Parts: sequence; structure tokens; C-alpha cells
Amino acid sequence: MRLSKIYTKTGDQGGTMLASGERISKTAVRIEAYGTVDELNACVGMLRDHMRVDNALPESWIALSLSRIQNELFDLGGELATPTHALNPARQKVLNQDDIKVLEDEIDKCNETLAPLANFVLPGGHICNSTAHLARTVCRRAEREVVRLRAEENDVRVETQIYLNRLSDWLFVISRALSHELNVPEVLWDQRKPKSK
Repeated sequence: MRLSKIYTKTGDQGGTMLASGERISKTAVRIEAYGTVDELNACVGMLRDHMRVDNALPESWIALSLSRIQNELFDLGGELATPTHALNPARQKVLNQDDIKVLEDEIDKCNETLAPLANFVLPGGHICNSTAHLARTVCRRAEREVVRLRAEENDVRVETQIYLNRLSDWLFVISRALSHELNVPEVLWDQRKPKSK
């Protein structure tokens, strides 16, 4: 694929074209879904950059996994940009149970190295931790948009929704792992008791 011209002016009136060639409004649920996946991909890229620029574990398995996940998110965006009736898995990469299983295995492997949680944690302590939490919250929003899209159009593969659900769990565990490997304390929620009258 070669992108020789970036602006086309075809979206100036508030519409856009799906991968199938169909035109829809930029406010459509499908556009919100794959637009949020695109936003999530940017957050994951920002996390990778923080790990490299701050010299915070640039060669760790987490950095390699983030690179894989960015490509998977691009595949996911492409799938969501293609109505299911036009989807051709023989020519277009779609996420499957194997991709979900990799996330689950990495979550389990990572959790084995972490102390059990005794309280809720807050984003913070290191820029990498905060960025992982930012990605997690955007991932949850992308998941909600996909759930809404599946309810509205009823032809979006369930694997898209499951992948995002698992990825948000992965990002939470990774936020904790980054704090652990960077030797910074986790920020715990200070559950304040209501003042007695």
C-alpha cells in the first residue's frame, strides 16, 4: 500500500468512507469504535516511547509485547473499519483466540512476580505507570464502543470485544509490573472514612 496523498477533502462535509467503500457519518458508532482503538494505539506508542526515552526498561519483554500489541490494534482498527459482510479473513488479519491467549499467558506470568493487592492502586509514581493507566482507561472506552457497535449492528465478531477486555486487564497488570521493575512504590488509594457528626 502506498499513501501518496494525505488529504482528499472527501470528509469535509462530515462523512467518511469505510474499507468496504461505503460512506457513513463520522459520528457513527463504528467510527467511534475504531477511532478509539486508534487513540489507544497512540497511548500504547507513548508508553513505549516513555520506556525508551526515560531509559526505563527499553529492552524488556514488556516493550516487545507493546510493539506486538500496536500491530494487533492496527489490525483490529482495520477490522472495525470493515463491515463484517465485507470482511475477508483470507486477505485481512483478524484477531483470534490465540491472540487473546497470549495476553492471558502474559498476565499470568506477570502476576506471579507481583505482591497481592491489599488495596486499590492509583495511577502514578512514574510516567510509565501513569501512561499504562491512561492506555488502560482508553482501552475500556474502546471496549464500550465495540459493545455498543455489536449491539447496534449485531454482526461484529465477539473476539474484538474479548480482546479489548483482556488487553485492559493486561495494561493494569503491566502498570504494576512497571512500578515493580522500576523500583517505585505503587500509589495506593487512601480510603478516607466519612467524618462523624
